[in-house]
Amino acid sequence: MKKLNILILALILSKTVLAGDPFKGSTAVVKSGFIYQLQDVSFPGCHASTITETADGLIAAWFGGTEERAPDVCIYASSNINGTWNKPVMVADGIQDGKRYPCWNPVLFTKDNGEIVLYYKVGPDPQSWWGLYKTSKDNGKTWSEATKIPDNLLGPIKNKPIRLSNGKILYPTSFETPKEWNIYLETSDQNLKDWRKIAIDNNQLNSIQPTILTYKNGTLQLLCRSKNKNINESWSKDGGQTWSVLTPTQLPNNNSGIDAVTLADGRQILIFNPIVKGRNELAVAVSDDGIKWNAIALLENDPNSNAEFSYPAVIQSKDGLIHFTYTWNRKLIKHVVIDSSKLKTKPILNGTWPEE
Repeated sequence: MKKLNILILALILSKTVLAGDPFKGSTAVVKSGFIYQLQDVSFPGCHASTITETADGLIAAWFGGTEERAPDVCIYASSNINGTWNKPVMVADGIQDGKRYPCWNPVLFTKDNGEIVLYYKVGPDPQSWWGLYKTSKDNGKTWSEATKIPDNLLGPIKNKPIRLSNGKILYPTSFETPKEWNIYLETSDQNLKDWRKIAIDNNQLNSIQPTILTYKNGTLQLLCRSKNKNINESWSKDGGQTWSVLTPTQLPNNNSGIDAVTLADGRQILIFNPIVKGRNELAVAVSDDGIKWNAIALLENDPNSNAEFSYPAVIQSKDGLIHFTYTWNRKLIKHVVIDSSKLKTKPILNGTWPEE
């Protein structure tokens, strides 16, 4: 009897521990690994990755150097052909008029004609940086000289643009000052000309780095990083010409970057840190309407609060797979693939990540 009671107690304790475990959703993950190893590169630090699909496969980029803000920080890229990432190469630096500045936040985008655009920022800090872009006609093997984005415009600030139904490119962007953060949008044509601004009422919510979702009825949604512990949102019912006042969602935000993508079947995918403090957890959620979100997978969950998994990027490739890249402890860029046909979900209620 004593042994039986001990066994029952052990089972109860085991179930109690398991009940407190976060939902992992690992069945949806079909591939996970690093784009490169530290011994293969010359830069000790990295951050802010981006990814797009090419006619050859995939290409990812990020900034790397001694540390963020250091003058030696450049943009590096790696292509994935037949499932293997090649050795990273430097594709842009911050040398301007004989002076060297750090590079920031690359964004890759594939135009309608297949040309790849690499947008990035150069400057001493986010308050005074400026936007540039390079283009590649051979899927990232070679790049054009840098072109400066027109004054008072920046291009996409962290997350990828989208193509509007009228052929225009819509860029999610933002600016920072010592007193406030604000999101807005920019547009250009496919030739990267005719740049224009679209304003948004930020409602004094101090938000940056928006990402764009689309809906079959033509509605657009912005989700963005903020200082108010929530992901904030804005909606457009007229194809991106005007936007609703920015408001908080129930989803948490730890003042770190997010990204999202609309799948071919209309579902919305969001990758974010599901906590309000720290960057030691990184998660993926799905939604049909952009309002109610369900947990898909917890990609990272390190008990060390100093661990960092941040600044994610996400796309869906033509084969239906969902590709994520993100900063792994400021040392490496990680690539994770989820099969969109294998999603098992649990509701996210009141902004809290569900238990197993």
